[in-house]
Amino acid sequence: MTDTTTELRTAHTYQLSAATLDEIRLMLDGAFDGDFGHEDWTHGLGGIHAFIGDSDGIAAHGSVIMRRVLHAGRSYRTGYVEAVGVRADRRREGLGGRVMAALETVIDGAYELGALSASDDGATLYAARGWQLWRGRIEALSPDGVIHLPDEEGSAYLRPAGGGSLPDSATSALLFDWRDGDVL
Repeated sequence: MTDTTTELRTAHTYQLSAATLDEIRLMLDGAFDGDFGHEDWTHGLGGIHAFIGDSDGIAAHGSVIMRRVLHAGRSYRTGYVEAVGVRADRRREGLGGRVMAALETVIDGAYELGALSASDDGATLYAARGWQLWRGRIEALSPDGVIHLPDEEGSAYLRPAGGGSLPDSATSALLFDWRDGDVL
């Protein structure tokens, strides 16, 4: 991408060229200091991408994909935020907030609930944007049945979509659909 502006773009995965996807992946590899694997990448595909480019390429990116989350006997159509990263030389300029605003608009328009798993570095951004830490139990529906994911507790954040309400953490666990790699 050779655009010298910092215009935000949104597009579904299928609308992005292989070159743009490669550029996004390369930026995310750098943003995560090489700790962004193949499964991390594939988790962010198949939904809506929000990204910002500048004269040096992709400067910031995030995507939202659909997942199912069960809580207290109800299945929520959930916009799950993935692959949020900002290139090191563009951090602390508000680009991550701009990407999140675009993703939150998608969540509000298409889903019942927003969810994400925050790194220690990202948690401050999400909390400042009104995302709420889930204080209850986290589980997943694995190929072997329901399993507890204690390592994910304390990193899951939720956001009510379109002015709705959040599930009550005191009544039941959040049960996420299964996927290869990190479930959250």
